[in-house]
Amino acid sequence: MQEVQEEVKKEEPKNEEKKGFFSRALEKTFGNIKSVIPQKQEKIAFEDIEEMLIEADMEYEIIEKAMDGLPEEITRKQLRHRLVMLFEHAPDVDLSNLPKPFVRLIIGVNGAGKTTTIAKLANKSKKEGKSVILGAGDTFRAAAIEQLSTWADKLDVPIIKTKQGHDASAVAYDTISSATARDIDNVIIDTAGRLQTQTNLNNELKKIVKVCNKAYEGAPHQKLMILDGTQGNTAIAQAKAFNEIVGVDGIIVTKLDGTAKGGALFSISNQLELPIFFVGVGEKQDDLIEFSPDAFVDSLLDEIYTPEDN
Repeated sequence: MQEVQEEVKKEEPKNEEKKGFFSRALEKTFGNIKSVIPQKQEKIAFEDIEEMLIEADMEYEIIEKAMDGLPEEITRKQLRHRLVMLFEHAPDVDLSNLPKPFVRLIIGVNGAGKTTTIAKLANKSKKEGKSVILGAGDTFRAAAIEQLSTWADKLDVPIIKTKQGHDASAVAYDTISSATARDIDNVIIDTAGRLQTQTNLNNELKKIVKVCNKAYEGAPHQKLMILDGTQGNTAIAQAKAFNEIVGVDGIIVTKLDGTAKGGALFSISNQLELPIFFVGVGEKQDDLIEFSPDAFVDSLLDEIYTPEDN
């Protein structure tokens, strides 16, 4: 029993740290929320909660689902249960006993923050004591290869790259082969920032997935979609299209600090039925945190409910 209690104590600061992170990240979202509910309360009117969620850019269909059957005056506990439940459609992801190398393929449109996110993931791997190699698979733009190479130098991790216009699937194959030969733990492969309407690029993406499997059976083990948090709910259509093309395993939301649309995370997870693995804030290599539905919801509720109702 004592061991269990100690484990709980260890987890509490972690959750508080994440809440603090979301509180800073959602500053603009909180500004909109406070325009609806300026003072913290023990119970809040149904209409005010509804308006608050609209202001935070949660889709109305999701709001109706979350609010269905709630009373005219809503407590923190009642609302918390409903909001956390919105993330429960996402499947559990078992990250124990990972294959070696563990291959991640990063996809998404231009400007979503793919390259910076790859650097953050590589930095996280290094901090966990794992070796990592990068694959500059965005051969569509020379600037993408250069940017990823700069990050590789900064983080002191190896990178496999080629020239602009060369075969991206060959880069993926060589990166995985190199990781296998060098006994590297993690592989992170960039892809061109394609739009879901670009047929040629999407065919290339399918080819990369097939070639990854040839290089190492079962790879890529995760296909991660990078979504720009400033786009709010408009990013959902992009993710749905990519999911149909190659099957997305999870989401990373970037630029959360630059938007008042933090409520879109509820819609993204609920509609796509995909886990949000990480959220990014800022351009620095440490500006990435594992997503926690509990910490995310609590940070929102801390802004509108009095502490007594915790």
